[in-house]
Amino acid sequence: MASSTIKVHGVPMSTATMRVLATLYEKDLQFELIPVDMRAGAHKQEPFLSLNPFGQIPALQDGDLTIFESRAITQYIAEEYSEKGEKLFCPGCKKVKAATLIWLQVEGQQFDPIASKLAFERVFKGMFGMTTDPAAVLDLESKLAKVLDIYEARLATSPFVACDCFTLADLHHLPAIHYLMSTESKQLFESRPKVSEWVNKITARPAWAKVVDLLKQ
Repeated sequence: MASSTIKVHGVPMSTATMRVLATLYEKDLQFELIPVDMRAGAHKQEPFLSLNPFGQIPALQDGDLTIFESRAITQYIAEEYSEKGEKLFCPGCKKVKAATLIWLQVEGQQFDPIASKLAFERVFKGMFGMTTDPAAVLDLESKLAKVLDIYEARLATSPFVACDCFTLADLHHLPAIHYLMSTESKQLFESRPKVSEWVNKITARPAWAKVVDLLKQ
């Protein structure tokens, strides 16, 4: 399938959409971003519901194929277009494969549920005219600190979370990190030397800069 047939339905400020856009840019693939009017509730109506019956962005179309769930989309892109751009899966022994699978799950199950809620309190509530709950922030920061202590130990033995290469397991963290680094919660990352070094490496990638540029438009 030609890469120009790829359509992403979403909005750049959405963390899940950002995850998909970063993967497409890493793969140097051509795509069309089709905005979804969230304020009008377009994601809860047809025709979007035919793309994702759960009514959540993003959804991706590649020719006649439709995929939803951002992490499923990124893995599809990484595998379907394995010869394009960055690998995003480190070719290697079963130990590397296992570590990649583990850290893909760690991001989704341990890091993101806390980091996304913290970003909601710190960033998105303000955008939507809501009031941040200081008690919730303290609780979430305490939980995220414990998770990042484990990351610090892991990153003391590996330059990236899964192996020696940048993979999807790293990329999936970028959206939440991007928002949290613009708040006082950034000290959770900056106070841990290995985590801080890792954050600096992954946020400095040219593909991620393109995603951030979309937010400014």
